Amino acid sequence: MKRRAGEREKKLKKKRLLEELGKNRLPYMTPVDADFHQLWKSKYSKLIFRKSDTVPEELHQMVQEGFLTLREHDCFFQDLVRNKGKDFFTPVSRILIGKPGRTYKYLNTRLFTVPWPTEGCEIKYCSPRIHDACKALIKLNDYLHIEAVKALQGQNLLDTKDTTVIDREQNFATSLIEKGSFSKDQSSCYVPEDDYTSLNNRTSYNLTLLNYMDPLQMPYLKQEPYFEMGNMAVSWHHDENLVERSTVAVYSYSCEGSSAEEATDWNLKGRDPAVWHVGLKVAWDIETPGLAIPLHQGDLYLMLDDLNMTHQHCVLAGFSPRFSSTHRVADCSRGTLEYIFGQCELALQNLQTDSNSTALSLKSLETAVIKQMEEIHNEVEFEWLRQFWFQGKRYLKCTDWWLKPMAKLEEFWRKMELMTSLVLQEVRKKEQTEEQRNETISCLLLVLTERQRLRNEWAARCQSEAAESLPEEQKPECHPFWTNEESNMPLPFDLEEVIVHLQN
Repeated sequence: MKRRAGEREKKLKKKRLLEELGKNRLPYMTPVDADFHQLWKSKYSKLIFRKSDTVPEELHQMVQEGFLTLREHDCFFQDLVRNKGKDFFTPVSRILIGKPGRTYKYLNTRLFTVPWPTEGCEIKYCSPRIHDACKALIKLNDYLHIEAVKALQGQNLLDTKDTTVIDREQNFATSLIEKGSFSKDQSSCYVPEDDYTSLNNRTSYNLTLLNYMDPLQMPYLKQEPYFEMGNMAVSWHHDENLVERSTVAVYSYSCEGSSAEEATDWNLKGRDPAVWHVGLKVAWDIETPGLAIPLHQGDLYLMLDDLNMTHQHCVLAGFSPRFSSTHRVADCSRGTLEYIFGQCELALQNLQTDSNSTALSLKSLETAVIKQMEEIHNEVEFEWLRQFWFQGKRYLKCTDWWLKPMAKLEEFWRKMELMTSLVLQEVRKKEQTEEQRNETISCLLLVLTERQRLRNEWAARCQSEAAESLPEEQKPECHPFWTNEESNMPLPFDLEEVIVHLQN
């Protein structure tokens, strides 16, 4: 409900802004404008830009080879996302790489990390070159972490007013840089816990969302609506699902040799349409000019502190193909395997086996317990299993790492289906008081009605024209989990009759 309200609010804000503008368009500046740097300093100071020649050449080479390897192995995919009740393909193709068992959700789509090499975690990659590409991205991740720490220090944006603590944090960052050590476990220097947390929480990137697009292969790109900046690869937005006030770091690699680097008919008014740019504006503001900053091969930028909340950004397409690696401190409070397995264990605590037989029963029929159990049931089905299988076999292009945890989640889900069936059996008995029975039925009706609505919605998405247009390996999986083909399922997959029965 909150998400839908937020979408309606954004739509209204955009409509009001365009109405205020009428036929006019807002001004924006590029580096050729005299007041560009003054505007950046006064209104966009939390955007930090680093030209490619400040980045180690060895790192450029590793990362850029990694991008090309992933493209060569067809690891980038256009996501079939959902917004405002409609499905559409993203213009940009993506792959999520990061810590094992992490996910990242945007536009109602949960992406699952291709795990980067991690000590103590067995990961079988489909190719040694994919392993090397993921390893290169860890190196980039470590480098960007240090750059973010230095940038926060430079702007005095640490979460403390104690100057002695600031000094200790600066010494900590210096030590990291000198030792080439980027995480708490790897650092041999002693760092007070509070100091470490202050820096680390907002700069320790746990995943990167890689993007790729060749604009000349796109039949259509949206035009930027407020400033007339030209073709957009990514529309104006705030990045979602992040730890509050965390830094976002972006490394850009445009294959500039593949097309004309500059437009021959560019009239020097506004941005060069042949060159990729990042656009920035103050959110829902018609007074402050926007910025369009050119992105060349190997440039990077950081969005510090609350910039992602107070401002919006977009990506403006050039003529050449481009990769980017966008490193984030994703809010994983509800987006890790550890979390969802913990939820499953919590729900299954209410299931017990009779000591004298193999019969299963529920420990408690309290409404709060049943409600929690059924909500977790929905979470497992719609936030994890359906999200994963809707994306077809795409993850097998890199690794089969996710298959075992998904099988385990399916096993939990089947037990929760059984638990729902046991609740319904109890409701039919006369042992509960009428008040208890009515409470249980009311609780079940809410959850089961939502479950059936979402099952219908996902079934429609799987059979949509957009889903059918996907290559075979990317089409939603016709997995046994999706259907009612198995005769031993305790409940019909279509819950309409169950719901009608409860209502009566």
